[in-house]
Amino acid sequence: MLLFYVRERNQLNCSPIIQFYMMRYFKWIGLAAALLLIISCFTPWLTIASRNIVISGIDATGTNYGKPGYFNLLMTVCFIFFTLVPRVWAKRANLLVVALNLGWVIRNFIILPKCEGGECPEKQAGIYLMLVAGILMLLSAFFPDMKLNDKAGTKL
Repeated sequence: MLLFYVRERNQLNCSPIIQFYMMRYFKWIGLAAALLLIISCFTPWLTIASRNIVISGIDATGTNYGKPGYFNLLMTVCFIFFTLVPRVWAKRANLLVVALNLGWVIRNFIILPKCEGGECPEKQAGIYLMLVAGILMLLSAFFPDMKLNDKAGTKL
């Protein structure tokens, strides 16, 4: 019954005001989160005071972490592309992209700041920005603003 109601009215079972703001602005919130993720890859994520090392997503010299922000940048570019393409296949592919991106964000948030050999890195603002941006991108991919047509030509 609820599924029929959602298909007929093209709305969720919540107040129209909440649905209006959720569906209308999530695309733009996601694009702003993508920009925030790109910016966070260039800001400091961690500081290792004993070795005087500042780790960001692009520059992790002095560690064995590689360049953890490059995969985030690649996934963010794919996210922006799939968000702007108004096709169903793009929205479905976008879910895969943001799931991989959030997995990489969580990996960076857990693995990079761990203590090794008695040295504990200090978390900076960039790593928290990365986490928030990844979650917002996932939420925006869950609620795409897209009108679907049925086969008879009427709007769902």
